[in-house]
Amino acid sequence: MNTTMTNDFKEIITGRRSIREYDPSVKISKEEMTEILTEATLAPSSVNLQPWRFLVIDSKEGKETLKPLAMFNQKQVETSSAVIAVFVDMNSLAYIEEIYDTAVERGLMPAEVRDRQVPGIKGMLSSVPEQQMKEMNLIDAGLVSMQLMLAARAHGYDTNPIGGYEKDQIAEAYGMDKERYQPVMLISIGKAAEEGYQSVRLPIEEIAQWK
Repeated sequence: MNTTMTNDFKEIITGRRSIREYDPSVKISKEEMTEILTEATLAPSSVNLQPWRFLVIDSKEGKETLKPLAMFNQKQVETSSAVIAVFVDMNSLAYIEEIYDTAVERGLMPAEVRDRQVPGIKGMLSSVPEQQMKEMNLIDAGLVSMQLMLAARAHGYDTNPIGGYEKDQIAEAYGMDKERYQPVMLISIGKAAEEGYQSVRLPIEEIAQWK
């Protein structure tokens, strides 16, 4: 088996930097942002519920709303092409028929598999405590967020994940139901105006085991 990583993919991973200042003249079109988000959503999710939801904040008005909610990240908000707020939809189970019906229509899943799995999944998840459901969704949101950053890098843009913001206020600030849409992180995206810096990682010998 050839285990050599392709040069392009290796550069995407090893060349990624957390950028805090962007070229404010560079704007990402809605069409290209849609492509980046589409590529991000190819990430896996539990029983394919895809609980992630994105709020793309790229207008002047949208950024003005965000500024007081991200006080320690003003430069990123101001200079980035956009800040993507990642949420999880606590009502994602409501989309299971749409997702599985589409899979059948596209020939990706036999109808009998859908008819067996959908009732089973609904029965299982409908009785799961809210906190456990949230924890499952957050894992899926972490997967899609990392894939989003790698997809952005493949398009020639840079990103930075932001966890320090007013999570208890952001949904309502943009007219979203704060009980249904739970915040995960902000991701700034744009063309870097700084080189960024490499950071140290613990050696694999300290963090991995083979048995």
